[in-house]
Amino acid sequence: MKRRLFLAAAALMLALPARAAPIPLAELSAYLNGLTTARTTFTQVNADGSKSRGTLYIKRPGRARFEYAAPDKSLVMAGGGQVAIFDARSNQPPEQYPLKRTPLNLILARKVDLEKAKMVVGHTEVDGTTRVIAQDPERPEYGTIELVFSANPTALREWIITDDLGGQTRVMLDDFQTGMDLSAFLFDITYESRQRQQ
Repeated sequence: MKRRLFLAAAALMLALPARAAPIPLAELSAYLNGLTTARTTFTQVNADGSKSRGTLYIKRPGRARFEYAAPDKSLVMAGGGQVAIFDARSNQPPEQYPLKRTPLNLILARKVDLEKAKMVVGHTEVDGTTRVIAQDPERPEYGTIELVFSANPTALREWIITDDLGGQTRVMLDDFQTGMDLSAFLFDITYESRQRQQ
């Protein structure tokens, strides 16, 4: 009886699909380092459950622009080592803080190295995607970013930022267009501030 149960269990184990391995960290680092300019539309789900859409521009290193679609029409920019949040409903200057104090800095860095000690705190394969949870190893209190990649070819599909208070913001990306010229003015916080004052 025991032998029959063992054989049945063994047959069942053989019938299950093998769990896929996550994409290696070195390969993911190379992909991010090769992403010099990119444009994509995105959907953002905020901690309170609200959703917004927009267009994302990336120019590595250190530059990103989130243009939110109507009715929001807000703007978040990373450039010059700063992140600026422009509120479409306010005449005030943008709220600013250092890019290095955000988990987004990890993918906008000049050289991404996910194999750096204590940077990656999670690396798994889930339903055909590779998920990497990363933090600044020198400043883990700034929060984490969970990067979600598809395979064949490797592509960044979404990220989830968990801030220092535990709030989460999820950004789901459509297909990237890459390799285009992007004007430096797209990421110039001072220039954008002047344009909005006119």
